Amino acid sequence: MNLVEFITPETIFMDVSAGSKKQVLEELSKRAAAATGVKPRILFDILVERERLGPTGIGKGVAIPHGKMPELQKIHSLFVRLEKPVDFDAIDEQPVDLLFVILAPEDSDAEHLKLLAQTSRLMRDDNICTKLRQADRPERLFALLTNTTTRSAA
Repeated sequence: MNLVEFITPETIFMDVSAGSKKQVLEELSKRAAAATGVKPRILFDILVERERLGPTGIGKGVAIPHGKMPELQKIHSLFVRLEKPVDFDAIDEQPVDLLFVILAPEDSDAEHLKLLAQTSRLMRDDNICTKLRQADRPERLFALLTNTTTRSAA
């Protein structure tokens, strides 16, 4: 499994403006709707419900919101770099500015979990996160995300 299978340059967004966790989830839902064909409200509800189970902020300014839904036939991923960090109830209580979103079909347990583990490992790499924060173009973000995931998956 390689991240390049699940993310495209069109699903990478930089310097997105949002002032709260709710606004971030709304923005993610709008942007994911274009990629998935699922209505933004459905996506928003799925992401909010997942956050109620436990925050997806993994620390060091990173969150991995994710969810499963019957409307999807395949896994979709988005990467968003926020203009300014927001409180995301992360485990280290630090605000979040890098978000990797994973949306999966309900029946994709193994693949979904592998991608979640791979993404978590990638986003815990301080060097990668620094480069993601410094990148000046979405194409550079895409290259950083996909070139660093050629390592073996979970």
